[in-house]
Amino acid sequence: MSEAAAPKAEAPKAVEGPLNFLDERLGSTGFFQRNVKKVFPDHWSFMLGEIALYSFIILLLTGTFLTLWFHPSMQETVYDGSYRQLNGVKMSEAYASALHISFDVRGGLLMRQIHHWAAILFMCSIMAHMLRVFFTGAYRKPREINWIIGIVMFTLGMLEGLFGYSLPDDLLSGTGLRITQGVLESIPVVGTYGYMFLFGGEFPEGMDGDLIPRLFTLHILLIPGIFLGLITAHMMIMWHQKHTAMPVKNQTNEQVYGYPFYPVFMAKTGAYFLFTFGAVALLGTFAQINPIWQFGPYDPGAISSGSQPDWYMGVLEGALRLMPGQGTEFNFWGHTLSLNVLIPATVPLGIIFTGAGVWPFLERWVTGDHRRHDVNDRPRNAPVRTGVGMAAVTFYGLLWLAGANDVLADKFHVSLFATTWFFRAAIFIGPIAAYIITKRICLGLQRKDADIVGHGVESGIIVATPDGRFYERHEPAREEEKIKILSKENARPEAPETDANGIPAPGTKGPIGHLRSRLGRAWTIDDIPVEEHEDGHGHGNGHEGHELEAGSGNGSSSSSKELSH
Repeated sequence: MSEAAAPKAEAPKAVEGPLNFLDERLGSTGFFQRNVKKVFPDHWSFMLGEIALYSFIILLLTGTFLTLWFHPSMQETVYDGSYRQLNGVKMSEAYASALHISFDVRGGLLMRQIHHWAAILFMCSIMAHMLRVFFTGAYRKPREINWIIGIVMFTLGMLEGLFGYSLPDDLLSGTGLRITQGVLESIPVVGTYGYMFLFGGEFPEGMDGDLIPRLFTLHILLIPGIFLGLITAHMMIMWHQKHTAMPVKNQTNEQVYGYPFYPVFMAKTGAYFLFTFGAVALLGTFAQINPIWQFGPYDPGAISSGSQPDWYMGVLEGALRLMPGQGTEFNFWGHTLSLNVLIPATVPLGIIFTGAGVWPFLERWVTGDHRRHDVNDRPRNAPVRTGVGMAAVTFYGLLWLAGANDVLADKFHVSLFATTWFFRAAIFIGPIAAYIITKRICLGLQRKDADIVGHGVESGIIVATPDGRFYERHEPAREEEKIKILSKENARPEAPETDANGIPAPGTKGPIGHLRSRLGRAWTIDDIPVEEHEDGHGHGNGHEGHELEAGSGNGSSSSSKELSH
């Protein structure tokens, strides 16, 4: 007796009609059928980039709210609002409207603080995401373009943050704009034009108060539009190339293991957005940030002590504070070259960002590796890359700390000059020390991995032999751990510089060829081979491992004894 077939479910006509209309014109059904099951690898570090995306969405939402009440005008007015301490004080309409949002608009202060915290989280997550990409080698072929996009977005984020916290026209933001003016004017030839283009005239207001309106346009229109374009390009490239993956069982460049886009990834990413929004909302509620009413309106003749920019601008602040002023200004044909401003404003970040931009191509040139890479490296398996990355982090971090040299000197009761000279030396010594220490740690971890694969892991069981010796029994490593360890690619043998007839190999001729050969040797000279033995773990299968001397020397026992810790 056969069972009747279940009737096929049909969509309501009110839904089916619009869907068919869109599908006939856009082919949406085929697109979703192809991509709804796209696999996304599951690893916590991949969420760092998603935090940046969620923070950007929060910035757009809260920024739209703030735009409704903010007046981007430098026209002078007399404040008469809820904050009585400033009543009767002359200020710009921009500052007055920022006070109005903070004290008179319902939820205005909360939105201001959420917006500011989301901006900080946005920059933090971009930096953390880029560090993850760098240390795991996820920027290698074919993802160099996305790596460049990330660097451009971080740079634009710095400008967007600078223009954003300059809009209220308070004393702190005006001090930052004064520094911006000095940096622009220090650039030879084009600096004055750039300064006039941004400010619209002489500092602080420009001609007819053009400064704040121009910053407002850049902050809410131009830079966010560029961000939207870069984020869209970043996502499309990532979707086409597929996501990188951490080394797991059966993971190869041709096969990706993970969870489908729908329903697993969509459910997880939706929940993660709510977690991110909740965390930012809690910070905006309980952690005060940028209390502009305490600073007062901008006055070119005043400055607040202990002034600090947002963290991502601290590196520029630190570089400016460390650069000596004496003997660094020169006059040529009526023009002044201020190296004490130009060098710290351009060189430190130029080294970091330019170095990061060319690194994927430099690494490919040095190693000769032109293969596609979809499986990430463990940082320990690329000690040179990891060492260089930590050197850059140390350099950046020291300059960031130097931006608060006055605060550090005050809190730790040390001389400001001693603090400044310490950082002047540390920015040269620190990165070198960080590179050496990091590389040695990576090589030590490689040796540990080689030992685990070759000898197994410690079991905690001491075996006594009939002749009175003791050794610890080793056991095979867990399969997941062994897969991660064996994902390391051992260094390939260096190609000979000449063939059998003494003819130089292509790419080794001339100074550039010799430089490439030397860098290639430096990249692999300390490599620790990690190879699996035939029995899977070497001494871990009943062979003597780490041998211990017998305590009594009595070898009369006729059989081995296992002594468990």
